[in-house]
Amino acid sequence: MKRSSTKRKAHTLFLLYAAVIGALYAALTFVFGAFSFGMIQFRVSEVLTILPFFTPAAIPGLTVGCLVANLITGNIFDIIFGTLATLVAALLSYLFRKNSFLVTIPPVVINALVIPFILKFTYPDCEGEALWLMMLTVGAGQALACCAVGYPLLLTLKKRGTRLFTIKS
Repeated sequence: MKRSSTKRKAHTLFLLYAAVIGALYAALTFVFGAFSFGMIQFRVSEVLTILPFFTPAAIPGLTVGCLVANLITGNIFDIIFGTLATLVAALLSYLFRKNSFLVTIPPVVINALVIPFILKFTYPDCEGEALWLMMLTVGAGQALACCAVGYPLLLTLKKRGTRLFTIKS
């Protein structure tokens, strides 16, 4: 009986963490919306892509948060492929969690490769832009958010020995 209760508690905490991470991602994207979309973008919410280092709950959290944030565009390709890019990046970040700096790399690389195609082929104001230039600008924005801001945050949380995301099953 006690074992079932412990598993239920762990499952509930997992869902809670995922929901909070998703809500934070979406809220940060909306609040900083002027910088979150377009050819030159800096999504403050991408700082949260370090969270798979601490918990697997960040994978569905980041994915759903990105889905909700991308709904604002109304662009079905952005909603589907932008969200899939976040899912793949979060999964890879979780797999690379043995090396804290490597956690920051998948969101940079995946978004730099995927998002420019969405921009170029589905947004009229970007269709005349060079694909390589959009890869550079999206990648630079991602590197700023994930590496320049996210990595120091990861180190700070790790150094403090945070148990915030600990889920015992």
